[in-house]
Amino acid sequence: MSLFREGDLEFDFRKATSSRRFDDESHGLTHCMCAVDFIVELPDRILFVEAKDPQNPSARPAAIQNFIGELESGSLIQKKLVPKCRDSYLYELSMGRLGKPVYYIVLVVLSALTKADLAHQSDLLNKYIPVEGPPENHWKDRFIQDSMIMDLEAWGKHFPRFPVRRLSELPNSETH
Repeated sequence: MSLFREGDLEFDFRKATSSRRFDDESHGLTHCMCAVDFIVELPDRILFVEAKDPQNPSARPAAIQNFIGELESGSLIQKKLVPKCRDSYLYELSMGRLGKPVYYIVLVVLSALTKADLAHQSDLLNKYIPVEGPPENHWKDRFIQDSMIMDLEAWGKHFPRFPVRRLSELPNSETH
């Protein structure tokens, strides 16, 4: 199955080489490792995809403010997003499944964030992973080629072959 539901969002990865949900019980290490939502293989790279949707219509009213607070304090990146990336990479490397460059993509559905906010958060994510390695002695081989935090509009531009749609906005006959 290449259609995946994450809360109120549906990701269509049917045009990928392969795709799978990773943030579930299947990897057997939920007690000690964090996991990205999806791992998507393309002909020339692997995408680690994490979805954050504080605007989910069924979310509690305080969810947006909590999310913004985590974002502004840096705890979202440092305590949630970075561990998901690192642990997923370590797991996939140990399983022998990383023969291509890896890119970490975080989709954030929150209209209150501006393009400048997203760019700033992407810079912080790259710093804390760290994508380039130590400041004075960069990695010779990056374990993550790049990471980016983006909104739905940027997702559509970067990944037009992999549409994302909000299920609650569809007629009932179209939801899976």
